[in-house]
Amino acid sequence: MTSALTQWSARFFLVLAGTALITSCSTAGQDNADAPGEATDAAGAACAPELAEIDFGIISTESQENLKVQWEPFLDAMEAEVGRPINGFYATDYAGVIEAMGAGKIQLAWYGGKSYIEAAARSDAEAFAQTVNVDGTKGYYSHLITNKDNPILENIDVEAGDGDQYVINNADDLTFAFNDPNSTSGFVVPSFYVFAKNGINPNEAFDELVFAGSHEATAQAIANNQVDVATNNSENMLKLEQGDPAAFENIQIIWTSPVIPSDPVAYRNDLPDCLKEEVKDFFLNYKDAAVLEPLGWQGFDPAGDADWDTIRELDLGQKMMEVQNDANLSPEAKQSQLDELNKQLEAL
Repeated sequence: MTSALTQWSARFFLVLAGTALITSCSTAGQDNADAPGEATDAAGAACAPELAEIDFGIISTESQENLKVQWEPFLDAMEAEVGRPINGFYATDYAGVIEAMGAGKIQLAWYGGKSYIEAAARSDAEAFAQTVNVDGTKGYYSHLITNKDNPILENIDVEAGDGDQYVINNADDLTFAFNDPNSTSGFVVPSFYVFAKNGINPNEAFDELVFAGSHEATAQAIANNQVDVATNNSENMLKLEQGDPAAFENIQIIWTSPVIPSDPVAYRNDLPDCLKEEVKDFFLNYKDAAVLEPLGWQGFDPAGDADWDTIRELDLGQKMMEVQNDANLSPEAKQSQLDELNKQLEAL
């Protein structure tokens, strides 16, 4: 990938590597025009009859009530196309969707980048599509946000977006909220760019640090002056502006990240090939704007696992910096952990 995020990651790891040295399916047939909702295998038999229904996992970016309103029309459309019930699985946190796929309780899922790489590593997830924004782009941004009446704004240049520097320099006087530890924009990206790059451990830096659980929760915490600064993202800010304009008017963005690859959709990699093809065809050809726009998308593009290697790099970079800054580790233990993380990086 050639995003600004990827380019920075490459430069960062070259520097980090130097520091470490110093310190030490066949495709199934689908010719069934009379029954477009029934996939068949190569022999013409019905596809995967043992899967009478499909469970679709949805990460908890918002409350379950809001997510159901946005997702049920799409799931209904998929159900009509594939000819079997599609059940939405709305977990209370990101880990719930990862674990459900690993246990075989769900067959499909919408993930963020961080939750996807975790699911690919331990839950047999295989990305096949990537969301495309309403404006045709395939990326979004992480933000730091504060309340418009918070006096910290007197010391932040909003146009310059330098709120990250204020947060770094004044963390011990601030209350701060991340989203979820498996959130890309709500945890991994700000952890890397704001904290790891500057040698800051957020677990120790703030007067109070909380995990609010979702983008909706961090936005409401800021809108209601419950914390000084929180993470969020550009997609959720747009949804908040449309769904809760009063809350949106209370929020000020003070920092914006480099672009982040947009979200993956994945199935379990042991799903029958004929069903994989049917599901993939539905996603890549679905264009109903009335259903997609409330989700923030115009459609889906083909994608594969490697499209989220950038997120893997950021995740490893964050972990490396945490190890480097861990005063409780002996030099030997520190180097051992860095060597293991570098092996994972080299394998990408």
